[in-house]
Amino acid sequence: MYAVIETGGKQYRVEVGTELEVELLDVEPGKTINLDRVLLVADGDTSAIGRPVVENASVSAEVVTQTRGPKLISFKYRPKARSRVKKGHRQELTVLRISDIVLDGKSAAEADNKAKAAAKTERQKLSDAADAQAAKDAELAAKLAVGTAAAEPKTKATAKAEKPAKAETKPVANAGAPAKATPAKTTAKTTAKPAAEAKAKAAPKTTAKAATKAPAKTAPKKPTATKKDE
Repeated sequence: MYAVIETGGKQYRVEVGTELEVELLDVEPGKTINLDRVLLVADGDTSAIGRPVVENASVSAEVVTQTRGPKLISFKYRPKARSRVKKGHRQELTVLRISDIVLDGKSAAEADNKAKAAAKTERQKLSDAADAQAAKDAELAAKLAVGTAAAEPKTKATAKAEKPAKAETKPVANAGAPAKATPAKTTAKTTAKPAAEAKAKAAPKTTAKAATKAPAKTAPKKPTATKKDE
């Protein structure tokens, strides 16, 4: 909900919580005043326009402080008259904070408070749910840590118990393997060597015999023809 108010000959658009500077009002800081000249009030899709002022509407504001505006320079110059006038001015202002807008008994401040309370409760619910989930996660992490701590000594003890058994089995396996494997390898080598030597001895004899018999099988030479025979 927002409203358009008039004060000091100027119009301002205000909502609940808006701070604005208006022309000087004869009110002490900390007091609350009612601004009766409400020109328009809008609430969602509905709006009330004043002719010139909205009936049954009022805006209450709290006086925050009294202050002064920025310095303004006023300079007047008249040519050919040697007239030059320079003045400075700072406007006296009053700072207001809008506390409530009322139209036909409906208060904007109450609606805002309800909305803030609903949002706060929703945030509180979300934070409570997050805290509960964090507590559950912490409990689960503690249980897992205890389980892992209890399992580590068991695994170390079993590993120590298994290591001597493996060491005992290795010598037994190594002791039986050479007894079976060495005779077969040695016999294979010993039988292979005489066969290779016999072949090597037989090969030169066959080549020598072939070389001696080759001249006996040579074909007879053909008689050459001479001039006398012709």
